[in-house]
Amino acid sequence: MRDALLRLLEPVVESLGFELVDVELARAGRGELLRLYIDRAEGVTVDDCADVSHAVSEVLDAEEPIKGQYTLEVSSPGLDRVLRKRAHFERFLGERVFVELKLPMDGRRRFVGALKTVADDTIVVEVDGKDYDLPFAGIHKARLRPL
Repeated sequence: MRDALLRLLEPVVESLGFELVDVELARAGRGELLRLYIDRAEGVTVDDCADVSHAVSEVLDAEEPIKGQYTLEVSSPGLDRVLRKRAHFERFLGERVFVELKLPMDGRRRFVGALKTVADDTIVVEVDGKDYDLPFAGIHKARLRPL
């Protein structure tokens, strides 16, 4: 469902000059909570969130991808933002990241360290002085991990 929502809503958000960083859909009381995280270079204001919310609501009302009641929230990604696309990783080279793999590598699934490089199909994260080549295809989730 998350991927379908990303495909549906990303063009709407981008047409307004924002990047759709991530989408979360979770149970909330009797309905669901749909949370969108948007960003752009100049930052995101409350008015920006309201504009995106109105535009996205129109698409959601027309397409009805979520059955039943739901609450829509739009916000900025925050300091511990999700890294979902290759461009996200490239933008935050040198920053401290948390990466969780789908399957263990070298006996571990979680890596916290400096994002050193982004290659065609891998990233390199330095953890305690050791470099780990982590394949994009093996990443379960990743986000910034500021100090």
